[in-house]
Amino acid sequence: MSSKTIGDRLSELRRYRDVTQEQLAERSGVHVDTIRKLEQNVRQSARLGTLRNLARALDAELDRLLGQPTVTTELPDDDGGLIALRDAIQDISALPGVPSGDLDEDPPSAESWMGQVRTATTFYWEGAYSELARSLPLLLRDGRAVARETTGSLVEQVWNQLALAYQLAASLAAQVGHPDWAFEAVEKQLHAAQRASDPLMEGMGVSTLSWVLLRQGRWEEAQSVAERKADALEPSMRRGTSAQYAVYGNLLMAAATPAARRDQKDEADQYLNFAEAAAVRSGAVRVYGTAFSPVDVKTQIVNIAMAGSEPDAEKALEASGDVRRDLIKRPVHLAAHRLDVAQAQYQTGNSEGAFDTLLEVEAAQPEWIRYQMLARTTVLEMREEERRRNTRLRGLAARLGVEPAL
Repeated sequence: MSSKTIGDRLSELRRYRDVTQEQLAERSGVHVDTIRKLEQNVRQSARLGTLRNLARALDAELDRLLGQPTVTTELPDDDGGLIALRDAIQDISALPGVPSGDLDEDPPSAESWMGQVRTATTFYWEGAYSELARSLPLLLRDGRAVARETTGSLVEQVWNQLALAYQLAASLAAQVGHPDWAFEAVEKQLHAAQRASDPLMEGMGVSTLSWVLLRQGRWEEAQSVAERKADALEPSMRRGTSAQYAVYGNLLMAAATPAARRDQKDEADQYLNFAEAAAVRSGAVRVYGTAFSPVDVKTQIVNIAMAGSEPDAEKALEASGDVRRDLIKRPVHLAAHRLDVAQAQYQTGNSEGAFDTLLEVEAAQPEWIRYQMLARTTVLEMREEERRRNTRLRGLAARLGVEPAL
């Protein structure tokens, strides 16, 4: 993993664009002193909104400036991996006018293939990205073949599961720093959801799209698409099903995050109030490859408190006291919540507590944490403040790729 800092990448991009620090400050709205300190590595990081403005002013992707890792921790076998996933998402045989090749072998049965989708979903929520990257390319290729050949009562169910497989592909691609692949996967997810005649899967596709747009730094669009789809799918107060409330609530939470990052905290809180009401009606439910429950909303309240240019760490820690961690069933969801807590601990002056929390998250999710920019930026801030040579902290920084290994 590259040892370049955010400041190194910022300087390279700025010089490549042939603009001065003063010109970049004017274009981005970021104070020139902040730019200087970043490029001189006096500051190791900045608020996400600041970095987003700098990336946009340089016409560059936010992930490029952040140095988002783009490979998995383990080398794949011949049939899997991220490059194979790209090829499976960007299926050239689906393009108009391109002759398709003959299939080498028969696809699995519909029932067998749908069982593999369930296994892949488990891999994702356990943070087993390398294992998921091995299995997803073949899963997508087989899924397209199964969808072509299935007839009768299973047709819509197969298309529904193919949509879910593309949702997994989009989520994995975004997590490991390939948002463009993720966008293409979401497009295919939405097409498959339409073939399944399933508006709720379509809703989950829009929720995934919102998250991909968030990772691309397109916060306004991320909020807008999720809000509009939530309005379109708002369930009847008396007749709504658990699945309807779950998809509706997921869309509201998807809208809340970019709203908070844009410093529209009142709007974000309003989204979460409606999501919490939906969670009370749905109860704890697992549908469409995700989960929804009151505890999911409570963890999002913590996340929203820490978002934007003025995070409220005290509010986040207070809200985290209402979160029953034993009710969080998805391991990476628990890890994400604990990262928010670590950042809040650090910002309230509890550096030791924050460091211990980060180590707990790393122990539980050693692969997943490497892709989390919140973990990397929190460690960068801790390293910047730490004046003595803290070997344990330096070790964590090296493992997260924010400081060269000794």
